[in-house]
Amino acid sequence: MNRTLWMRLAGVSGFLAVALGAFGAHGLKDLLTRHDTLAVWETAAQYHLIHSVAMLVSLALGANRWRPWLWFLAGNLAFSGSLYFLAALNVKWFGPITPIGGLCYLVGWLALARNAPRQVPAANGHSGD
Repeated sequence: MNRTLWMRLAGVSGFLAVALGAFGAHGLKDLLTRHDTLAVWETAAQYHLIHSVAMLVSLALGANRWRPWLWFLAGNLAFSGSLYFLAALNVKWFGPITPIGGLCYLVGWLALARNAPRQVPAANGHSGD
């Protein structure tokens, strides 16, 4: 995959996080309230959005930042995805999938730290320390 496609996918992921968050707060509010899972949906949307931004950051840091990107994507699918399904369908067997997604997020952050560039460009165009 090329970086442009990765950026677009990260953008779509962020779009979906906002759209799903709004849909849960408005379109599914009665259902989620009945299931007592509105907070679960909100957690899914929050983590989804944060890690969509993390996907963009990993790409903005330069080449070879695809490993964190992939871990964050896997985390969004497993963690947030399982919570969305759990909240909307009130099916508890999605619960054991959630920690796998959390682990993916943690590995993504470690991969981002491990693959950090030696110098990060500063906002003024000069190399940072």
